[in-house]
Amino acid sequence: MRFTAISWNLFHGRDFPPDPSLFTWRSRLLGIEERGKTHVQVNRDLASEFAEVLAGARWDVALLQECPPRFGAPLAEACGAEGHRILTSRNSMSGLRTALARFNPDLIASSEGGSNVILVRRASALGAIVDERAVAIHVGAPERRAMAFVRTSSSVCVANLHATNGQPALAAEDVLKAAQTSIAWAGDSPLLFGGDLNLRPGEDPGIFDVLRERFGLSGTTAPGAIDHVLSRDLKIAEAPASWPAERRELRRGELALRLSDHAPVEATFETGKTNAIRAGMR
Repeated sequence: MRFTAISWNLFHGRDFPPDPSLFTWRSRLLGIEERGKTHVQVNRDLASEFAEVLAGARWDVALLQECPPRFGAPLAEACGAEGHRILTSRNSMSGLRTALARFNPDLIASSEGGSNVILVRRASALGAIVDERAVAIHVGAPERRAMAFVRTSSSVCVANLHATNGQPALAAEDVLKAAQTSIAWAGDSPLLFGGDLNLRPGEDPGIFDVLRERFGLSGTTAPGAIDHVLSRDLKIAEAPASWPAERRELRRGELALRLSDHAPVEATFETGKTNAIRAGMR
């Protein structure tokens, strides 16, 4: 069986043009559209635009981080997918946060609240979601982090994590705890473990050595990447790689609307063969 996975941090449903001069206070406060030579910066609800990009891409399972909680169900419907959503942080008074985010997403920014979402397309060879779980990985300052986990009817398991940002030591703790939990839940089944790990292999190689040697998880994206799709007991048919910027852009007249400050990471896998030695796993 062959399947494709993507991991994408949605930047709380906002756009991120490459020209920093387009980020103005008048746009942030008043919702005024800023137009540059090649890109536009908007301050409005972009749920339909994210749905358009995701629905138009070829994938079987998607791991989404910093997904506005209100995006979960519409994205699943647009993509013909089943979804498993877990809330992460800043989700108290959700009704008020949602209303403010619809009115002015750039002003409320990450304070709208977040979620991690796993989408499995119904037409995928992975089959239906037969089990879904969630666990709090980090509780307390700087903010709550959680992992979403699903098992599909094909026996492939998927774990999705957004680790602590800006503090590599805490991020490493998050990732190791999530890896240990997902391995325990997956048992002998193949496992896809990914998300925004907030760790770069070129700067923190030790943690990725541990993931490979202790848990059998391998397949980093690039030395400077923080978004990864690691796997255990799956053959890597196409190695994880970031999308070029234009793949997450939509044309708005002569200008481009670039979604998120992260590029999706895509990889293709096959079952039946392993891509890592499990002899040292604990």
